[in-house]
Amino acid sequence: MSIPQTGGGPIEHSDQLAEYLAAGCKPRAAWRIGTEHEKFGYCKQSLKPIPYDGKASIFAVLDGLRQRHGWAPVEEAGKLIGLTKDGANVSLEPGGQLELSGAPLETIHETCDEVNAHLKDVQDIADTLDVGFIGLGAAPNWSYEDMPMMPKGRYTLMRDYMDRVGTMGKSMMFRTCTVQVNLDFESEADMVKKMRVAIALQPVATALFANSPFFDGDVNGHKSWRSRVWRDLDPDRTGTLPFVFEDGFGFQRWVDYALDVPMYFVYRDGTYIDALGQSFRDFLTGNLPALPGEVPTLSDWADHLTTIFPEARVKQFIEMRGADGGPWRRLCALPAFWVGLMYDQSALDAAWDLVKHWDDETREALRIAASEDGLQAKTHGIDMHELARQTLAVSEQGLNARARAGVGGLVPDETHFLNALKESVESGKVPADELLERYHGVWGGDLSRIYQDFSY
Repeated sequence: MSIPQTGGGPIEHSDQLAEYLAAGCKPRAAWRIGTEHEKFGYCKQSLKPIPYDGKASIFAVLDGLRQRHGWAPVEEAGKLIGLTKDGANVSLEPGGQLELSGAPLETIHETCDEVNAHLKDVQDIADTLDVGFIGLGAAPNWSYEDMPMMPKGRYTLMRDYMDRVGTMGKSMMFRTCTVQVNLDFESEADMVKKMRVAIALQPVATALFANSPFFDGDVNGHKSWRSRVWRDLDPDRTGTLPFVFEDGFGFQRWVDYALDVPMYFVYRDGTYIDALGQSFRDFLTGNLPALPGEVPTLSDWADHLTTIFPEARVKQFIEMRGADGGPWRRLCALPAFWVGLMYDQSALDAAWDLVKHWDDETREALRIAASEDGLQAKTHGIDMHELARQTLAVSEQGLNARARAGVGGLVPDETHFLNALKESVESGKVPADELLERYHGVWGGDLSRIYQDFSY
């Protein structure tokens, strides 16, 4: 999850909220790719999650990256809770999931190099501590009680709030992982089209990257339990957002939506102040109970935007949020998939043509079906396997048209980063299917084998 935002002055008029979003508009030459991924750390001897403190711990991993690989520390209340280097940052999810939020880069070649370097550095440190890391959408056999709590103020507030608004908020916080990509837009109209394509086709990403068929030590009946978890987290801040497809959607409509999302906190002088359930609208008029008489800054607005969790999210860029964390190859495939769809105009138009006739009910049904059945999903006359085939073909065309070469020009474009997804479409199997086959086959129902076979 996000680190505190900085750099914004007081909000003097409400137009600044939409202007903040609009400031993200960039010419195509300035479009970049920001890849984020999370992973679970565990002790190799016990196969339990690693704690924050101790010899084999999250702190030891962060400190090792700082000392041996040149990362600068990020602290909160005297605790090391993250790292920064070259425009990227490493941060902690609530249960100790380690996240890389990559720098804004021009090509998939660069973002994949960044992911590879990060995972090699993490492995270098992990090997000295006898810990491992694994990419899955959900913790397969750890209970909520097994999970450590990271020393970040926002997580304490969020944890205490989750049971008031849903049934699975703490499962999301402590026992899920994702891979995401952040992409730019050129104009308000470009943002609108990209958001509509992003939300409509997010179930395809959920299906292709489904990698969480186990939870609480057993088969859970879903290919992506992580996606299932998000459906019962908090209806005020999740979902497929029907208003995005209505006439008049734009920056101001996103502002109106975000203002109606209850707040979590206000960050002041290194401390998270409890504003749970309070209204940013009241904040704008100086009537926030948590800070009476104060008006928000643009940094407060930026922070608030990070507490909204729909399937795709607008900040000063668009976040694609529908995929499970997973194997090494797929950490590069996810940004390739969405860049192919979004960064070539012909591909974006073709992607919109695939989905523009769907209604709200169809989009939500696809989201649910993708979570349950992956590529085998069928609903409202749509065959997910065929839709994924068509979508992947559009993405490949978009990457081919971008023609961004890599390896000193020896690789002509970025299409090979889709190979893992093409293999899934050809076979009809996603990572969850492979996990289930092994569980019912060579593992003989022994879920502990997942750590040996699927760790980075």
